[in-house]
Amino acid sequence: MTKGSGRPAVSAVVPAAGSGTRFGGAKLWAELGGQPVLAWVLRALGDPTSGISELVVVADPQDHRRVVEVSAEVAPRLGCRCVAGGARRQESVMNGLQACSGDLVLIHDGARPGVSAELLARVLVAARRVGAATAYVPVTDSTARVVDGRLVDMLARDQLGAIQTPQAFSRQLLLRAHQRASEVGLEADDDAALVMALEEPVAAVLGDFRNLKLTRAEDMMALRSWLAAPERYQR
Repeated sequence: MTKGSGRPAVSAVVPAAGSGTRFGGAKLWAELGGQPVLAWVLRALGDPTSGISELVVVADPQDHRRVVEVSAEVAPRLGCRCVAGGARRQESVMNGLQACSGDLVLIHDGARPGVSAELLARVLVAARRVGAATAYVPVTDSTARVVDGRLVDMLARDQLGAIQTPQAFSRQLLLRAHQRASEVGLEADDDAALVMALEEPVAAVLGDFRNLKLTRAEDMMALRSWLAAPERYQR
């Protein structure tokens, strides 16, 4: 239990070991509003209203000291434990998961600096109720399956969502999902997909379009524009 709350302790795992190939460099250390991208994520997690009580960052060992220093500056109440990443995101999350002690685990990508403490808290509420939850945003463009350069099947966008992090889970459920995936050789884009492979329910929580994943250099332009207009970008 989290001291004084009557609620299960919540660990946050931040995958932050990616190479940033499509971005063109170490995107988590790119400057955003005078701070590294990762600092925005850790600050939101460290907000007392987020519901987080423990922080584990999965990063390249050469970055561990820097991660701890940033965490001490922007999220001092949490402390910070660093673990080494794996060859794939799935392995990195499992490394972080094994370092957690919370009954609930929240996963949030280090490359999504637009997350708010409010969104973190809402995903945790849903995970407490269902056992697993993910943020999503509605799909706004027409969407289709494309095979060999041709449209094959148009999909009903009112039934589609683009999946984001944060995602939150019962720790035991997520461990079971990762262990099963390892046994059968399943690879998935995120942890919610691994839980769904167990035929367990995953709650869908409305996310935020500003909580985009920093993938390409042009994504930074959008994030900087939101930061330049604080009345449109409420943290």
